[in-house]
Amino acid sequence: MTEDNVVLIEDRDAVRIITMNRPDKLNALNTALTQGVLDALEEADAAGHIRAIVLTGAGRGFCAGADLSEFKDLTPAQADAVEIRADLTCRLQMAAQKIGKPVVAAVKGPAVGGGAGLALGCDMVVAAASMKFGYPELKHSIVPALVMTGLVRALGRKQAFELVSLGRLLNGEEAFSMGLVNRVVDGDPLPAAIEIAERWAAVEPRAMRASKSLLYRVAELPGDAAMLAGRDVNQLMRSFREPKA
Repeated sequence: MTEDNVVLIEDRDAVRIITMNRPDKLNALNTALTQGVLDALEEADAAGHIRAIVLTGAGRGFCAGADLSEFKDLTPAQADAVEIRADLTCRLQMAAQKIGKPVVAAVKGPAVGGGAGLALGCDMVVAAASMKFGYPELKHSIVPALVMTGLVRALGRKQAFELVSLGRLLNGEEAFSMGLVNRVVDGDPLPAAIEIAERWAAVEPRAMRASKSLLYRVAELPGDAAMLAGRDVNQLMRSFREPKA
């Protein structure tokens, strides 16, 4: 496999399926795959005919996190590569929420470390019951630094610290009970994720974009400011509706 096909793209009408394609590495995120997924999300957001996005992984797993082998022989003279990669990873972890189109993750097998963060960064998550989700970085003497923010915001401090400090892996039902995934299915989660994306694609795209943007804005604002933001969008949404004949 070359670095040219580490990301696969498939369009089903207005739904774009982005597949991480390093199955022999459980889709571990090296620089090429990290950049490829980031580019694919941004390109899907810019594509006029696409209204919804599905993110998934080829083979047995969603994403096994960072590919640690990429930097195992790094010399001090190559330290800039680590900084560049960290910035790229940070951008990817935020990408799904920053783009205007909705993204659903279809997660099976391992979704750990950066892979867990990538799934949580999506707007919705459909998980296989057999999924293995967690943050085992401390067991390898590293810190889940770039995925910490998303985990704490999704879960709260105490349960987030339990996952990080103990490195416990959750199956689909456990993740659902903690509010980390939206739906759990037996077998392949991709069909259920595509069904969600197709329902999104049927929505007026400007209304969807405004709703997604507002949801993330109000989550971070004080109550009064959040209501004012909602008021502004309430006025704007009138322009989304087609005039009656």
